[in-house]
Amino acid sequence: MLTVGLTGGIGAGKSEVSRLLASYGAVLVDSDRIARDVVEPGTPGLAAVVQAFGTDVLLPDGALDRAKLGAVVFGDPERLAVLNGIVHPLVRARSQELQDAAGPGDVVVHDVPLLAENGLADLYDLVVVVDADPATQLDRLVRLRGMAEPEARARMAAQATREQRLAVADIVIDNDGPLDALEPRVRAVWEELAARTVGG
Repeated sequence: MLTVGLTGGIGAGKSEVSRLLASYGAVLVDSDRIARDVVEPGTPGLAAVVQAFGTDVLLPDGALDRAKLGAVVFGDPERLAVLNGIVHPLVRARSQELQDAAGPGDVVVHDVPLLAENGLADLYDLVVVVDADPATQLDRLVRLRGMAEPEARARMAAQATREQRLAVADIVIDNDGPLDALEPRVRAVWEELAARTVGG
């Protein structure tokens, strides 16, 4: 088994790379998706969030009101630390379960947006960084995602710098060009990863 940490700045194309790797046969462990799953209605995670933050963070149907919770924790490091203390261990445990269920010859790709920020590189056999010029990221966020430019710049500024991500990379996928140029690059990386599982 080969464990891979996949990361990249917002707008760099990490989601597309993870989708392609999964289509080639990677076992995908998506941290963002797991973070949503562990606070679904009826879960111990949601119960813990409600205990910490009150029922005001719930929607009428009992689901978590992410926008309201976000407004409570962001800008308040202590409240954010409380939330992370609830969610992060649950995400880690679920990620480990998914990895443990993979076979010995599998490539397990952990899609981790904040890998560089949280110092997680050492958890994986290899780190793959999807890289794009900041100007390209900004253009994609504004043009493709419809963000206002100030919001896009703020989201980018809140993440690790390009240099910090590249410093933890074992493999870099350049995604500065058009989408159709990305697939051959990702396939080449997949072949390299798959070969490493065969080679042990």
